[in-house]
Amino acid sequence: MKKFLFAIVGLIVINLTANAQTTKPFTVTGTVKKAAPGSYVYLEANSQPTRKIDSAKVDANHAFSMNGKVNEGGDVLILNVGGGQRMALLAEGGETFNVTADGFRMDQKTGQVGKATVTGSKNMEFYEKLNALRTEMDAKVANWNKQAQAATEKKDNKKMAQIEQEYTAAEADVVNKVKAMLPEMGTSLVALFALNFINIDSDFATYEALAQRFEKENPNSPHAKSLIGRVARIKGVSVGALAPDITLSDTTGKSVALSSLRGKYVLIDFWASWCGPCRAENPNVVRMYNKYKDKGFEIYGVSLDQAKANWTKAIRNDNLTWMHVSDLKFWQSAAAQQYGVQAIPATFLLDKEGKIIAKNLRGEALEQKLEEVLK
Repeated sequence: MKKFLFAIVGLIVINLTANAQTTKPFTVTGTVKKAAPGSYVYLEANSQPTRKIDSAKVDANHAFSMNGKVNEGGDVLILNVGGGQRMALLAEGGETFNVTADGFRMDQKTGQVGKATVTGSKNMEFYEKLNALRTEMDAKVANWNKQAQAATEKKDNKKMAQIEQEYTAAEADVVNKVKAMLPEMGTSLVALFALNFINIDSDFATYEALAQRFEKENPNSPHAKSLIGRVARIKGVSVGALAPDITLSDTTGKSVALSSLRGKYVLIDFWASWCGPCRAENPNVVRMYNKYKDKGFEIYGVSLDQAKANWTKAIRNDNLTWMHVSDLKFWQSAAAQQYGVQAIPATFLLDKEGKIIAKNLRGEALEQKLEEVLK
């Protein structure tokens, strides 16, 4: 059964270098209905593992107050009010956040889910709107998954096609609503969070426009550097661009450059032994390779494995007889980062001069393109 997934990152993930920066203050006040007087609420860093930054004691009226500071450009912090209930604070400095929380994630007796609201900034106002869109879509997806399971059991292809159509339309509606909010969000933390709802591969222009706006209006934001860098990397591997060279070691330890394959049509195939969809696609790639390898087609497989034994075993078991390279650094693979790879399998098809002519072709689409260029 196909699962309909609407996956949104729950919080902004931003990597910052710990340099000396200007800090700005903010305040958090609120009430936690189920918190016992004398208990604590905690302000935590948005990191794994969790790191406590500050705490405040809950008084007899279930109220608390604390002050904090954030670096220039702001940060995403987590407020932990107990009972597994946590909420995001998008702080840029100068805010007074007001929190109203139940103090539990779910009541074990009633099954009631704990509720919480955070007001006090435009960031949080938009964040709540985005979360409402996500919650609504999640409910729809859960219902579609049930319908899809029933349709699959009945072999009702017409119903499955209808569900697919409804899902696609609803997903597009969410994206359009988010894009409509972006201009008013400006160069804020919540604008970066909003990008989690938009696929960079299918809507690169939206990412590029926001990156350009940050460069013009808020160039000192440390967070924007991540976005601007990502946009630049992806633009460098867009269709029509000259593919950046890659030099990695093959299974014997010998360095092999991507550029050494010039003069042939080359499929750069990012994959890994642990990647189920990659392994499922491998028989099709094998078929394409055997069909076209004598007509000027080559594959440069880049593995995101960590263990060499797993990598080489998968090559043998799947009969992958083309060139394979890896630095065995998982998602920290230099080549994957250079090519902006966020998910695998990911492919880039190059012409004889090394220019990218197509991306992420699989199955029939790959065969059609190869037939077109190698006829």
